[in-house]
Amino acid sequence: MRDSKTTRVSSLYLHVPFCAQKCAYCAFYSEPATGDLINRYVAGLVRELELVANDLRPETIFFGGGTPSLLNLRQWEQILRAMERLNLLGAEEFTVECNPATVSADKAKLLRGFGVNRISMGVQSLDEPLLDRLGRIHSREMVFKSFDLLRQAGFDNLNLDLMFAIPGQTVEVWRATLAEALALGSEHLSSYEVIYEDDTPLFAQLKAGEFDVDEELACTMYEELVERATSAGFCQYEVANFARDYGATASGPARTGAVPSGRVGDRRSIPSLACQHNVNYWRGGSFYGLGPSATSYVRGVRTKNWSNTQLYCEQLEKGNRAIESREELPPLRRAGETAAFGLRMVAGWPFAEFQRTTDFDLRQEWSADMNQLVNRGWAEISQNNFHLTHQGLRFADAAAELFLR
Repeated sequence: MRDSKTTRVSSLYLHVPFCAQKCAYCAFYSEPATGDLINRYVAGLVRELELVANDLRPETIFFGGGTPSLLNLRQWEQILRAMERLNLLGAEEFTVECNPATVSADKAKLLRGFGVNRISMGVQSLDEPLLDRLGRIHSREMVFKSFDLLRQAGFDNLNLDLMFAIPGQTVEVWRATLAEALALGSEHLSSYEVIYEDDTPLFAQLKAGEFDVDEELACTMYEELVERATSAGFCQYEVANFARDYGATASGPARTGAVPSGRVGDRRSIPSLACQHNVNYWRGGSFYGLGPSATSYVRGVRTKNWSNTQLYCEQLEKGNRAIESREELPPLRRAGETAAFGLRMVAGWPFAEFQRTTDFDLRQEWSADMNQLVNRGWAEISQNNFHLTHQGLRFADAAAELFLR
């Protein structure tokens, strides 16, 4: 297997569970922000960092949420100073998720000063009625203002998150949002179809018959996304993710490991400004996940922290990791999950890389499943690689299920 007991983990995720208010579609663990609880959480997160620091050498760091940008300057400095003390700074890619309503010049300057070099901004829509429908706290104008502010602070790697197939969203509104978002000139674009998950307001509205899901409309919007993003110079490298590919240009050399197969510009290569943190997930790499509800995957063992901030803090105040569950995956199941996640990428799986990663041969264990997808027109097999077709990527979740063991 790729991971060894002596190699320190190179990927770190930190979950900030606080939001100004819960969005209508969100099923992630989050809760309203209160000053005392946030301060207690920050102290707990620092303690958790101390407990795992010796097994970490971060090449990618990702603060997600929740709304990480909701933390104030003092709280951010406390976390970043602790990371500095523990020799956890200096990652090649250091991402923080931000809500456009909670970006300030001082906060952007602080983050940039501590080595944060990538911001993922949760835009979701540039249509005011749809922002209201989703329960977002920002306006469209805040998106443009925050984008400019981040550029002024020195961020040259920005991602915009968008959503499509929102109830009430028309193709015309989606096209207008895409046009405005692409005109901003970000380095990365993520765009997700709305998913209706239990215990969310949108799911309750769907069950109550307030609207219907229109699969044909969603497919049309997805095709618009792919066509317009690629026409604007983005490379699609995953079902919903697009990045610019500067390769080894005047902007600097391509990132280490950014193009593991194919050549720069090849449809099945990984663009230089792809989110390397997420590529590690999709390629079955180990990672530590810290914070309430966060999941870790280290050397074949999956652990999950308690989805309760108070309980999380209590455990760490006692000197314990706040782990709710632990599961050691059998090798074949682990390989199957790795296969499934990797198929979300346009590059698919080079057979040699899959075998290096899992110790299994994709052509032996999953031959019938691969042929089934090829016969559907959802996949293609070459001498060295298996990948989903354009049509197959649209149904990547259904395709991936075949590989789970």
